[in-house]
Amino acid sequence: MNSPSSSAPARLISAFAFLLVLTVSVIPQAQGQAFSVVHNFSGGSDGGDPLAGLIIDGVGNLYGSASSGGAYGYGAVFMVDPTDVQTVRHSFTGGSDGAYPEGGVIIDKWKNLYGTTTEGGVSGAGTVFRITAAGKETVLYSFTGKDDGSDPEAGLVKDAAGNLYGTTTAGGVNGNGTVFKLSPPKTKGGPWTEEVLYSFGTGTDGTIPVAGVTLDAAGNIYGTTSAGGAYGYGTVFQLTESGSVWTENILHNFQDGDDGAVPYAGLISDKSGNLYGAATDGGTGGGGTVFELTSANGVWTFNVLYSMTGWGISGAFRNLVMDAAGNIYGTTHCDGIYTAGTIYKLSHSSGSWKYTSLHVFTGGTDGLFSFSNLVFRKGLLYGTTKQGGANTFGVVFAVKP
Repeated sequence: MNSPSSSAPARLISAFAFLLVLTVSVIPQAQGQAFSVVHNFSGGSDGGDPLAGLIIDGVGNLYGSASSGGAYGYGAVFMVDPTDVQTVRHSFTGGSDGAYPEGGVIIDKWKNLYGTTTEGGVSGAGTVFRITAAGKETVLYSFTGKDDGSDPEAGLVKDAAGNLYGTTTAGGVNGNGTVFKLSPPKTKGGPWTEEVLYSFGTGTDGTIPVAGVTLDAAGNIYGTTSAGGAYGYGTVFQLTESGSVWTENILHNFQDGDDGAVPYAGLISDKSGNLYGAATDGGTGGGGTVFELTSANGVWTFNVLYSMTGWGISGAFRNLVMDAAGNIYGTTHCDGIYTAGTIYKLSHSSGSWKYTSLHVFTGGTDGLFSFSNLVFRKGLLYGTTKQGGANTFGVVFAVKP
């Protein structure tokens, strides 16, 4: 069994967070816009330190992962029901079943949950898992830490055929991460098959993909790398398949200028196929950017929609969410007047984007450091913070958009 630890990017985040918590933990809670704490993590059996956001099923249950705590201290997958009661679906043991889930989970029509752990598994290099509605966990794949990849920090996406797609932050042929595909068994009870679609790190192609990937209707794959590229500050990439060969196309190289830098968040798409994402650093305000990529005749154009005011890697760490009217919502890590993070809305009007603050975290009982995506439930947005709350191990929150 592995001893409690965390992967390299998470350790950097934790160290950074610790320094900041010394300055914000004693500040009284600020007034939010119809903000409430739904669950305070204890760091015990209910989990702690959630590093991803939530998903919702058809009846209003929310699901997520906690990177620590649980029955054995190696993290947990949890559910919050429509009455805001939290229960644990699985506690990781730190052994072959996995340890330290940092990405979110996805759900199928049978209410099976799928996700990744950064450590644990047969070789200690992380896993892809499935948890049934009854709470039974099955490891679908254990990474070896070699050419197949290691340390997956992001969640997964699933195509119509049941294949799972994701990224690893390390491993692969060049040691700088992969994009992988996991195919269901061909016979009942057989093994899932992993295929590395792309290994990063041969030149200016990008390195260390922290976010997961997005698929389009044609089966093309889109994502971001947090480093590498022509300038070393990350990329937006596309993978296209011809026969059995996947080819990478760089759609944007971040320059750490007005365009931003170090994109930890992945991409979302609208009904027209435009892509939207966020960078944690750079931009005219120094706190990262929210950007759009549009395609015309096979040529992609990068546009900054909004530059956040902040410092260092204070911007969004997780995917944005867009509502039916085209408004964009997200969280930031450690900007705001208390350097504890924010929840925001961007609305499009008359050719520009208007920023609205939905909540400014204080680092106190309302939470500290949101690495969360957001999800709608009953007219409210739900997410998580990694730290803060009544027990300092993070919260599930709700806020009015």
